Amino acid sequence: MRIVTWNINSVRLRIDSVIRFLEEEQPDVLCLQETKCLNDQFPAKAFAKAGYEHMAVNGQKAYHGVATVARVPLTDHQPIEFCGMGDARHIAVTLPGGARLHNFYVPAGGDEPDPEKNPKFAHKLAFMEEMTKLFSKKKKEPRIIVGDLNIAPGEHDVWSHKQLLKVVSHTPVETDAMKALIKKGGFTDVARELTTEDEKLYSWWSYRAKDWAASDRGRRLDHIWVSEPLREAALAKGPQALKIHRDVRGWEKPSDHAPVSLDIDL
Repeated sequence: MRIVTWNINSVRLRIDSVIRFLEEEQPDVLCLQETKCLNDQFPAKAFAKAGYEHMAVNGQKAYHGVATVARVPLTDHQPIEFCGMGDARHIAVTLPGGARLHNFYVPAGGDEPDPEKNPKFAHKLAFMEEMTKLFSKKKKEPRIIVGDLNIAPGEHDVWSHKQLLKVVSHTPVETDAMKALIKKGGFTDVARELTTEDEKLYSWWSYRAKDWAASDRGRRLDHIWVSEPLREAALAKGPQALKIHRDVRGWEKPSDHAPVSLDIDL
């Protein structure tokens, strides 16, 4: 099964690119973040026409929003609200075979990495804490976590570790929170497990760069993790099983995130 996560930054605006990606890569499951539309505005007909008839959508007007679409049946749809904010940032489904797939859009956290001065950063840390509490229970369940988690945890998950230590998404308080979540939830960060620790991995490049590809100042914000029962299956096919589709970042009117895919035997 090929599972893809992609922060699309408005699914209606970029539906042509999404359909092109589905035709070229033929994933079984596509998890989208920042869909930025209500449930009844989601382009369900376009997905169904492309062969993705199974959908779990948790939308919100103009902001946030997540959706999981698939060629295979999705059961037990469940959105979870975090931090009592009313934001559409999560949807869970059960895949054929029983694995539970959680699709997340973690808050970006604003610009100031100080929870006392910046409520958005405080919200992000609280969100991570709630995720940790949720997934520290029943660690032996087959789970897959995907999404734009808005944290680049490792030194080589950013273009400059030293220069970004005080920049939101790579501050020690955030990276420590993510590492605690991975440890307490019993997860494997698949991308890092399948590559050498010193290999640069990015899935996001800022719109602000005049030539994002040439400057290559990226960050790895988009993740695929698996719980212990799925670890062997996630790693069995080797490094080629996980791909960051960097070329998609260069398509016309792109999202600032590239899709990330994993081939896993479920």
